[in-house]
Amino acid sequence: MNLTNPQRVLSGMRPTGQLHLGHLHGVLKNWVQLQHEYKCFFFVADWHALTTHYDDTSGINESIWDMVIDWLAAGVNPGEATLFIQSRVPEHAELHLLLSMITPLSWLERVPSYKDQQNKLSSKDLGTYGFLGYPLLQSADILTYRAGLVPVGEDQVAHVELTREVARRFNFVYGREPDFEERVKVAIKKMGKKNAKLYKELRRRYQEQGDSEALQTARALLEGQQNITIGDKERLFGNLEGSGKVILPEPNSLLTRAAKMPGLDGQKMSKSYNNTIALRSPPEEVEVALRTMPTDPARVRRTDSGEPEKCPVWQMHEVYSNDEIKSWVQEGCRSAGIGCIDCKQPVIDAVLNELNPLQERIKAYQEDRETVHAIIAEGCESARNEARETLEEVRQAMGLLYR
Repeated sequence: MNLTNPQRVLSGMRPTGQLHLGHLHGVLKNWVQLQHEYKCFFFVADWHALTTHYDDTSGINESIWDMVIDWLAAGVNPGEATLFIQSRVPEHAELHLLLSMITPLSWLERVPSYKDQQNKLSSKDLGTYGFLGYPLLQSADILTYRAGLVPVGEDQVAHVELTREVARRFNFVYGREPDFEERVKVAIKKMGKKNAKLYKELRRRYQEQGDSEALQTARALLEGQQNITIGDKERLFGNLEGSGKVILPEPNSLLTRAAKMPGLDGQKMSKSYNNTIALRSPPEEVEVALRTMPTDPARVRRTDSGEPEKCPVWQMHEVYSNDEIKSWVQEGCRSAGIGCIDCKQPVIDAVLNELNPLQERIKAYQEDRETVHAIIAEGCESARNEARETLEEVRQAMGLLYR
């Protein structure tokens, strides 16, 4: 079963402090683009922050609002995307609990990041149920909104694959209703004669001839139906593939380009490496940080030639400079025609030019916290309405609606 709702995208970020240029180039610019193309849900993953920082929650509240302000300043638009806080939608926790009843322990233990994170954070006691179960909480986050696409890097694909397995198992266990066939017939009639005939023909072509194009056309037909309920759509989706009702659609990974934003030392920009430039860093701090960046170790003296590819500053040029400046750097570095300080100046100017308007917007939101709180309150309400619909279906499928 490979049903998705490609119009929906879900992505979240843990509130672990002020955001930096790595977040801007690796996540936020992608979000800004996605919000114009899909129905997007972007959330503050505060419960996920507890999986590794459960022993000190003092900074979470401030980090949440700082992060939301940074999102807004970067161009994430609450008019085009739903912004909310995970813990204000308790349906995430309920679905996590219900999914935990059917998810084998071995599935969680084999998630690649489980052992990896335990090794990296060996100073912390991560032998907790919360840490073991956080990939399943991620699955609940995704499935709560029946998201079809989840933007991830290659290192996170395994988490989406786990979500697909969990959804598949849930649908297998709970998707076959006693009166499924009769409900399908009723739902088809609601589509009208013309659409009902087309649906049946497309289903026949897919099931008898394996025509995948017919399957995609049938899915698009169902998505456009206004006369049937969400529950009926799920039944008809399942009927297409010869299965039961699809309660939790399987999501797909939306692979994002690897973030090109290097840290001040040439490694990936990360707080754990202490090599970041925060979005809120004052201009003088930014300038000092960039001026003192390490360069090609072969250039001990001004007259020594160097190789740009061996220099962390060149990676910054890859992000910020146009072809003309990059050619100037390549030639000047190899011929010792320019010094390292000369080389850094265009990067300094570009970073400051990027941060200046962003910091002005940050300041405006900081001075208008009521608006920020209202945006999140509205987003939480909208997200919870979506979540309630999903949990209603889940409870009904599991026989937990006591009426």
